[in-house]
Amino acid sequence: MTPGELLEFDRAHLWHPYTSMTDPAPTRLVTGASGSRITIDGVGDVVDAMASWWSAIHGYRHPVLDEAVRRQLERMSHVMFGGLTHKPAVELARRLVDLAPAGLDRVFLADSGSVGVEVAMKMALQHQRGTGHPERTRFLTVRGGYHGDTFDCMSVCDPEGGMHAMWSGLLPQQVFGERPPRPGGDVEAWAAGFRALAAEHADQLAGLIVEPLLQGAGGMHPYPAECLAVFRDVADEHGLVLIFDEIATGFGRTGTLFAADAAGVSPDVMCVGKALTGGYLSLAAVLCTGEVARGLSASDSGVLMHGPTFMGNPLACAVASASLDLLTSSDWAGDVRRINRGLQALHEIDAADVRVLGAVGVVQLDHPVDVAKATEAALEQGVWLRPFRDLIYTMPPYVCSDDDIATICAGIAAAAEAG
Repeated sequence: MTPGELLEFDRAHLWHPYTSMTDPAPTRLVTGASGSRITIDGVGDVVDAMASWWSAIHGYRHPVLDEAVRRQLERMSHVMFGGLTHKPAVELARRLVDLAPAGLDRVFLADSGSVGVEVAMKMALQHQRGTGHPERTRFLTVRGGYHGDTFDCMSVCDPEGGMHAMWSGLLPQQVFGERPPRPGGDVEAWAAGFRALAAEHADQLAGLIVEPLLQGAGGMHPYPAECLAVFRDVADEHGLVLIFDEIATGFGRTGTLFAADAAGVSPDVMCVGKALTGGYLSLAAVLCTGEVARGLSASDSGVLMHGPTFMGNPLACAVASASLDLLTSSDWAGDVRRINRGLQALHEIDAADVRVLGAVGVVQLDHPVDVAKATEAALEQGVWLRPFRDLIYTMPPYVCSDDDIATICAGIAAAAEAG
């Protein structure tokens, strides 16, 4: 099929994320990718400022990751995880336990971030059942959050400003505190309200779930690290399972290996995904403490009631281990600081608000973005962006050069002006 025929078939038959099937948004044909760039038919090579939705931290066609996949293919691509195990899964679990915040030493391998959050919520619910509190079935969280698109995940996303408001009448009704303040804001005032809310609903609550330090697709809002200690204190005071959703923030994105590290706080359960495999294959992991595992195992089922068909996929585990080795053997922290310095140029853009944290840059306009115009303007500057709502943002690969980051800033500026 020619490029035109591929795009025509795509428009008629393929659903894309958050896109109408009857009136689909335009798509562009990618024909290759290497390093920090993707090749778009009719456009050429452009810097991928999105790192494939924040996952391709090492860029594309990295020789170390390519070789890890090839080596594993020579052994096996997949085998069921029920009753069986294999070296790639065991080695990945060992690496994750070694890297994770203290106490997180039990690992469940899921096949996507949303599934990982579902599993984490099940862990909290089953733990409460196993410790004699079956009446605790709700979750405490904060407004502005996003935790995935599957059913229970939607229930802990922002109930009004999020993407899932249309389902509010069908979803479990969770408890929402106010969004944490911006860096430099009044943490004490926010914490007082949050503590009071937790106390009011404590006897109903199984767990507390948040995105630490940075709320992602709910609006790209950073907040002070001190808030993580508040979450830990509230969970301890009321016997809640504290879940940190680090799917977007994990593996260095905010400046520490995990966002939890910024406050020296360990959750009871932590979800990771996205950058786990360097963007090569879909894989997520849910880590929990031995205490959570023991409580869960004492529940009526005696086992964690979840088991994806592709759980522990050897190909994904092998490339994830290679990605973690690549990350930890590199100066990833220096790269994130360097990218952060380059992204400070975004403050020169005349916009409603500009936020930079780690290797994340956000420009918030005072109106909804015209995605088509903004995308086209960025492409003219040699940058691929995917704005949403009133946000134009970047979470680029860590391998981006200083010139790449300057190009990204120029692309965001052009998109802001056009959109």
